Amino acid sequence: MTFDSTPAAQAAIAAAETDAADDNIGFARLGLSPALLRALAEYHYTTPTPIQAQAIPLALAGHDLLGGAQTGTGKTAAFGLPLLQRLAKTTPANGPRKPRALVLTPTRELAVQVADSLKTYGRHLRLNVTTVYGGAGMGPQVDNLRRGVDILVATPGRLIDHLERGSAKLDAVEILVLDEADRMLDMGFLPPIKRILGRVPKQRQTLLFSATFEDRVKALALEFMRNPQQVQVTARNTIAETIVHRAHPVDASRKRELLIDILSRRHTDQVLVFGKTKHGCNRLAEQLEAAGLKAVAIHGNKSQAQRQKALNLFKAGKARVLVATDVAARGLDIPDLPLVINHDLPMVAEDYIHRIGRTGRAGAQGEALSLVSPEEGGLLRQIQQLLKVELVMDVVPGYAPSKPIRLDTPIPKNGGGQRQGGQRAPGRAPGNKPAHRAHAKPAARGPHAGPKKQRSGGQAAWAGRRDTRA
Repeated sequence: MTFDSTPAAQAAIAAAETDAADDNIGFARLGLSPALLRALAEYHYTTPTPIQAQAIPLALAGHDLLGGAQTGTGKTAAFGLPLLQRLAKTTPANGPRKPRALVLTPTRELAVQVADSLKTYGRHLRLNVTTVYGGAGMGPQVDNLRRGVDILVATPGRLIDHLERGSAKLDAVEILVLDEADRMLDMGFLPPIKRILGRVPKQRQTLLFSATFEDRVKALALEFMRNPQQVQVTARNTIAETIVHRAHPVDASRKRELLIDILSRRHTDQVLVFGKTKHGCNRLAEQLEAAGLKAVAIHGNKSQAQRQKALNLFKAGKARVLVATDVAARGLDIPDLPLVINHDLPMVAEDYIHRIGRTGRAGAQGEALSLVSPEEGGLLRQIQQLLKVELVMDVVPGYAPSKPIRLDTPIPKNGGGQRQGGQRAPGRAPGNKPAHRAHAKPAARGPHAGPKKQRSGGQAAWAGRRDTRA
């Protein structure tokens, strides 16, 4: 598959690039409807970002689109505004309203954030937006789908739950959006994505937006698109220039002690701390609380209500520290967050970009600190190779590690590219849980019991099951 190179497409790109270069461009020049412009004005959105200025005209023209921009630059509006305008122009078919646009996101938080943004932009349009995601009851989601929906924002696992139950129908989808496409299409999410793609019409518009596009992911994305245009407003895997990066070498056994020391000295800052495992994040939050630091944890094993409560406490300033797995590296919009700390380095270098992207947003100043143990030298090398910059090693007095950080240190076996924070292992179907009770005795069956009935179609196996991984 190739990119669209027709004269009309090239003219559209040239016009978008010209508009993007004009500092005085307003949303009105992008061809948006009065209803959308009115909503944007009410929220004081006056000047589109570069990704919006380039992507919106192409999407309005009906092109499939690969959109790349670093986090915090307005990707949601870049696909959301043209999506809303297209749906508002047409009247849905008679009968129950089935989704005409589907937005897939990797996490619950991002699903909620995208849905809220779409409701904000489309407040003067008669379009219904609803979300389905794991960690919440199926009943209310089924009721919302039955009442009718124009735009469905979903995590893949829970959407498949609804597809298997028959509570969601995708045969009317006109626009498919994959937000954070690099994560959605990596080997962990590819199987459920393919199942969902089998349920949506082939004649559709497909928009993929992400902060990063690895070549292998881009190749996979092109399988699902038709002559797509590509908009890349920043170099791939770039980070905001307003973020200061530092690394503190320290033994793994003293990371918590150093973290508490840093937080005690910088007592006015709110901080997002990233850990590697769900259990580790819970334990670290408890240890910070014991040290007198108000902390909450967020990860894939918590219900959506628990995660939202923790996030609300943090945003309201009632919790000073939010400890999270990589489930929080995407989709969390925290205004004026000055500091991100990597208690553990991510196993995938690209996740460093998404973690630190929670700070330094929209031109604000930010700081990223990484606590690096000697065992993480190989992970640090991967991050530096990706960023093409060397992170300055700043030894904190009293916390020098017992041995130097060597970049040729082998990467731990559990760090072979699999993402943390609750993503499914490759090849596992969404919702399928490991057999934790393989040793349990089978239920007793009477001597006259007939053959055990087999479930058909997989529907019973999916019924009522929660997807707590997205």
